[in-house]
Amino acid sequence: MKILIVSSYLPYPLINGGHIRLYNLIKQLSKMHKITLICEKRDFQTEENRNELEKLCEEVVTVSRRKQWSIKNILKTGFSRYPFLLIGHTNPDMKARIVEILNSKTFDVIHVETFYVMQNVPKTYIPIVLVEHNIEYLVYKRYADNAKAYLRPLLYADVWKIKYWEEYFWKKATKLVAVSEDEKKLMKREDVVVVPNGVDTAKFSAKGPASGRKLQKKEKRILFIGDFKWIQNRQSVEWILKEIWPEIESRIKNVSFSKTTEDKRELRIKLWIVGKNIPKSLKILGNESVLFDENAPRETWKIFQQSAVLLAPIKVGGGTQYKILEAMASGVPVITTSLGIEGLQVDPRQDALVADTTEELAEQTVTVLQNEKLYETIATRARKAMENTYNWDVIAKQLDEVYKSAVSV
Repeated sequence: MKILIVSSYLPYPLINGGHIRLYNLIKQLSKMHKITLICEKRDFQTEENRNELEKLCEEVVTVSRRKQWSIKNILKTGFSRYPFLLIGHTNPDMKARIVEILNSKTFDVIHVETFYVMQNVPKTYIPIVLVEHNIEYLVYKRYADNAKAYLRPLLYADVWKIKYWEEYFWKKATKLVAVSEDEKKLMKREDVVVVPNGVDTAKFSAKGPASGRKLQKKEKRILFIGDFKWIQNRQSVEWILKEIWPEIESRIKNVSFSKTTEDKRELRIKLWIVGKNIPKSLKILGNESVLFDENAPRETWKIFQQSAVLLAPIKVGGGTQYKILEAMASGVPVITTSLGIEGLQVDPRQDALVADTTEELAEQTVTVLQNEKLYETIATRARKAMENTYNWDVIAKQLDEVYKSAVSV
């Protein structure tokens, strides 16, 4: 088939979940189909980044990403029926290039990545597959719920507008794709197809240092990894530093990782916080047992191989957390909240450890570090789940079936 993919971003370098998902799907789908990609390119992205997609696609067309945060966009949002998200991604240049491409080529399917670029696609007889990463109005509502009281009315008004347009474009699509069963249930269409997020199971390997053998090391690194431009990551680390980490340290003082008399050493731990641009307001909350690392290896699989567990206490977000999938594929046990594994086909007792309070999260962390049998069970089961359900080859074939069903409508 000939497929036109319309995206709000150039999916390279692989700096966040959206980039990882789209790049890997294109990589797999290009083996079966001819793909044309049109997308917005940020200022920091280079021709070399664009070339990475040209290796996979028949053609790559980029347009400059418009500035989202501007007085003009804020005022437009306040005096129109469109939400801030939609206004920021309404791009006349993109629409003009799509029209040009549709007039010069034939396509079997148009794949639109996220609803908030749908307004740039002109009316067409070509079937449209709309792929949603999140239910955006719910993500924004969680932000609004945690905002200052005086801001909430304005934010809730924008949430209402997002909800209206999100549901409007869901109805317009020929086929609608969600990333999880939980989100599928909220989409108000009976024919929604789940195509989950995934992980490169070859790159993120459970072999080597990421296996249970790390429990034999004297110092254990408890990892948090994230992009600190996102408020949910800043909130998670603040929760860790103010509440969870002090609780872990207090519980672990009298705990040993080996109960044999010959090898009864103290369990020493470090909290390893990895990410770019970590705010000073978070750094001042740390102590000598906290490592703030803004220069960790770019290849995240190397980071997981140096980690004993992943601590991901997620309070706000949507879709699937890639760091959780990558940790599980690497054989690194995950301690997270209910929201962290929402929509994942994993057992919250044997594939990961799930808790929603400070005390429970601390207890789960200490328990898995102390209990080698539990550690190995979780690491092994999680890896198998990634291989069987969440590898990109399997997921791309699922999306291919969606394309075929859209063409046959």
